Amino acid sequence: MLAVLLVGVPMLLDPHPTDPAGVAGALCVAASAATLVWWRAKPLVPILLGPALGLATLFTGYDPPDTSLVVLLVFVALAAERFSGRAAWVVAGLFAASLTLIYVVTGDSSIGLVMLTVPGWIAGTVLRLRRETAEQLAERAQELEAERALLTDLSVRNERARIAAELHDIVGHALSAIVVQAAAGQRLVDREPGAASGSVAAISESARQGRADLQRLVDLLGGTEVRSPDLSLVDEVVTSASRAGLHVTCRLEGDRDGVSSATAHVAFRVVQESLTNAMRHAPGAPVRVLLRGEPGGRALTVRVDNDPAPEGAPPFLGSGRGLPGLRERVLALGGSFTAGPDVVGGWRVEAHLPPSAVPAPV
Repeated sequence: MLAVLLVGVPMLLDPHPTDPAGVAGALCVAASAATLVWWRAKPLVPILLGPALGLATLFTGYDPPDTSLVVLLVFVALAAERFSGRAAWVVAGLFAASLTLIYVVTGDSSIGLVMLTVPGWIAGTVLRLRRETAEQLAERAQELEAERALLTDLSVRNERARIAAELHDIVGHALSAIVVQAAAGQRLVDREPGAASGSVAAISESARQGRADLQRLVDLLGGTEVRSPDLSLVDEVVTSASRAGLHVTCRLEGDRDGVSSATAHVAFRVVQESLTNAMRHAPGAPVRVLLRGEPGGRALTVRVDNDPAPEGAPPFLGSGRGLPGLRERVLALGGSFTAGPDVVGGWRVEAHLPPSAVPAPV
C-alpha cells in the first residue's frame, strides 16, 4: 500500500496524461507498484511482473514520477532476498538487462539507476544470508534435539539392561541356591531330618546374601556411596556356594594387586554366574574356580570348570540370559570370553580381562 501511495500521490498532483499511450503508461506504473501487495504470499509476482510493467512505460511516452525509483529499489532488494545460487545470478542478469534497456531507450548516460539498484541488491543479499543462517540454525537445533532424544532413549535402554543384568545375577544366584537346597531338603526330611535342617540353614543363608546384594544395588541406584568392588567378592560367593552344598574349590595364582574395580566386578560376576549355572545344570558336580593375575597385577584370567552332572541329578532350567550377559560385560572391558563343554563332558567358562580404567559398574 505504501508503494502505491508513493507512486499514486505524485501522479495525482502532476498533470494527468490525456492521450491513450500516456494513460496506459500511468496505469502500468500504478499496477507495477500494486504488485508489491503479494511480496509475502507470492513473491514471484512482484519480482517478475512488477519490473515488466515498469518497463512498459518506456514505450508509452509517459514519464513516471521520481518516487517510482523507490519501487524499483524494492524490486531489486526483494529479488536478491528471495533467490540464491544460480537463480540469483539469472535474476541479476535480468535486472542488468532491464537497466541496459532503460539506458538505451531513454538515452540517459548517468549512473543514478546503477547507484540506486546496487545498494538494494546488497541489502537484499544480506537479508537472505541472515534468513538462510537462521533456517540452518533452526534445522540444526531440530537435529540436535532429535539426537538428544535418541541418546536419552538409548541411555535409558542401556541403564535398564544394566539393572536387569544385575538383578538377574543377584536374584538368580540366590534363588538357584534356595531351589537346590529346598530340593535336597525335601529328599532328606523323612530319611535324615538332621541333614534336612542343614538345607534349611543354607536356604536362610542364601536368602540373607541375596537380600544384602539387593540392598547394595538399591543403595547404588539411590546414589549412596558403597564399597568399591574387589576380588574379595569372589571369595564371598565361593564361600556362599560351598555353604549351599556345592562342591567348589578356588585357586588363586599370580599377582592380583592393582586389579581395577571394574575388572574385579566382572570377574566376580563371571564366577557367580558360573556357580549358579553349575547349581542349576550339574547339581552335585565338583566345580573348580581359577583366578590368575597376569604380570603387573592388572590383567586377570578367570576360569570356572565343572564336571558332568551325576547320574539322576535333576537339572533346573534357567533364563538363558546369564552367559550372553557375561559375554557383553567382558567384551565391554575389551576382554575375551568363551563358554562351552570341555573334553570330559563338563562345562568351562573362561574370561580374559585386560587392564581397565572403566569405572566399576553397579
